[in-house]
Amino acid sequence: MNRVKVNYKNPLSYHELAYFLKNYIDKDSVIVCIGTDRYIGDCLGPLVGTLLKCKHFPLPTYGTISDPIHALNIEDKLKQIKLLHPYSTIIGIDACLGNLEAIGEIQVRDFPVHPGKGVGKSLPNVGDLSIIGIVDSNENENLFNNSNNIRLNLILNMAEVILYSLIHSYYLYYNNILS
Repeated sequence: MNRVKVNYKNPLSYHELAYFLKNYIDKDSVIVCIGTDRYIGDCLGPLVGTLLKCKHFPLPTYGTISDPIHALNIEDKLKQIKLLHPYSTIIGIDACLGNLEAIGEIQVRDFPVHPGKGVGKSLPNVGDLSIIGIVDSNENENLFNNSNNIRLNLILNMAEVILYSLIHSYYLYYNNILS
């Protein structure tokens, strides 16, 4: 299992993530963003999905602020996505809990994301590879529900890094096939 880790504050963080992603992304990839806008800490995925749609990203993207993929609809949404894109590589994006010192870290991994794991839910895995953003500490008893601990600014900044890493990785892929 391979992964790359960066802190969103690193000015070249999107670049490091993109260089890892370029080996996995192609014209048949699908982006699946997990989360809800009901809790600031859990809106990283839908915010990324919304930003990708606003930038007219060329790959199919599911899970936005207006049409989120969350615990209550994830199974149905994943079935629909797999029916529409049966041979596609799925890139799952979700917020995550981690160690206090890891808050702000973004990871791209060549294995699925496990939504709900940090809050004790058993939900289906998402993706052939995953992008996670550590938005809060798993040492906090209230977890995502305590929006006092998580700043929207953190989520937005992390979402922008993920957005630009996906755009840049697709650019690298696309230029490689033109060469």
